[in-house]
Amino acid sequence: MSFHGLTAFRHFRHKIRRPQADAPDDGFTLLELLVVLGIIVLIATIAAPQVLRYLGSARTETAKAQISALSTALELYALDNGAFPAEGAGLKALVAAPGGNPRWRGPYIKRASGIMDPWGQPYRYRRIGRGGQPDIYSLGRDNAPGGSGEDQDVTN
Repeated sequence: MSFHGLTAFRHFRHKIRRPQADAPDDGFTLLELLVVLGIIVLIATIAAPQVLRYLGSARTETAKAQISALSTALELYALDNGAFPAEGAGLKALVAAPGGNPRWRGPYIKRASGIMDPWGQPYRYRRIGRGGQPDIYSLGRDNAPGGSGEDQDVTN
């Protein structure tokens, strides 16, 4: 490089503006914000059905666990009272003594909300089910017999 070229380089170097350390950032451009928003919408579109499917199966699994706990509470009730509650008293007999029963030593479940299924309907109770044991069941999200997925019936 000649001496003249070196001088020109030094002159050009002083003309270049360097950002100062304390200068404020200019922020994001509209294009950058739209790209990020597009990525978020894409992820939400892909993830939302998976989350909703998981939520539906979680409610069904919750109903199974609650029915199991109610079955245990009914067995404790039967040990104390000599029989399962009458169908008229239903599962409410686990929370409050039916007809002032002196042998009742409950409550057998902590809260009255424990007899509600995850879809907001009361669990159903049939005193004589299969094998002489009472049936506790939920009709699922649609509150109608049968169905599949989240609409399926859940029973002990």
